[in-house]
Amino acid sequence: MKVPAPPSGPVPWDKPLALSLLSDMLRIRRMEERAAELYGQQKIRGFLHLYIGEEAVAAGALRALSADDNVVATYREHGHALLHGLKMDAIMAEMFGRRDGSSRGRGGSMHLFDRARHFFGGQAIVGGGLPLATGLALADKLLKRQALTACFFGEGAVAEGSFHEAMNLAALWRLPVLFCCENNLYAMGTALARSESQTDLCLKAASYGVEVMTVDGMDVVAVHQAVRFAAQKVRDTSAPMFVELRTYRFRAHSMFDPDLYRTKQEIEAWKTRGPIHTFTARLKLQGILSEDEFLALDASAQAEVEAAVAFAEASNWEPVEDLLRDVHTPAGAA
Repeated sequence: MKVPAPPSGPVPWDKPLALSLLSDMLRIRRMEERAAELYGQQKIRGFLHLYIGEEAVAAGALRALSADDNVVATYREHGHALLHGLKMDAIMAEMFGRRDGSSRGRGGSMHLFDRARHFFGGQAIVGGGLPLATGLALADKLLKRQALTACFFGEGAVAEGSFHEAMNLAALWRLPVLFCCENNLYAMGTALARSESQTDLCLKAASYGVEVMTVDGMDVVAVHQAVRFAAQKVRDTSAPMFVELRTYRFRAHSMFDPDLYRTKQEIEAWKTRGPIHTFTARLKLQGILSEDEFLALDASAQAEVEAAVAFAEASNWEPVEDLLRDVHTPAGAA
């Protein structure tokens, strides 16, 4: 596999926006690295899927959306949740399984959720978020609510029936859904060419009459510009759009994955395209960022992470008497 050249070229933003995007990626990276350490200490249990390497997708895309837009994500959703308004404290406490987590500790890493912030998961089933996103967009259209629904999913979901059903209905009913396919080349441990006879994902989406585009998902500039354009197109037309974001995860699929389906040489080659260090280099070359400013942003991200860990460790477990809470609707409730 030939790895493309690293992202390069001028950054077309003023300093505040450029540093905000860099900060977003650093916050995700430091949170994920700390989560891996905590998993090794058995403070985070169950499944844990890290976003390390893919930060440019969430950072570039979420900055192009509004706080009122719905976001539906996969089980690799910590970064999306953080950048769509969930506090890192609540995310970390949820991964710890504590009462102050975003789902009161009941969902864990794969089920972050915050209705008030229009963040609707955290879907553990491959392709499970696609029908949900279509339904949210339909509800908004019927209620004449001016918002779009951004649905993030991996390329493995494109082989699922839910992808085709969702694309078909979104196109047929002209629903404001922005389908964001995070193509990291490996659905769990299976390369795209081994699981799908047609590897042109945009061709599949276009077959439903949906406008499509492909973007370098390792370049936060390209991602932000593309998603901002696509989001505006969805708002203007109230019709769906499909964006393929070509990215790469540096860590294994999950903490249980031995990562035997690709070579270390391949991973190291892709690391030369790492979204944080390539973007940092571009900013320094333009004189937008100094080394001291980078270190300050990184220190701020690490301090936020440590504060979130302390918050999670101080949070209590949900009391035993609340274990059946929300399992059944109380008798007589409307």
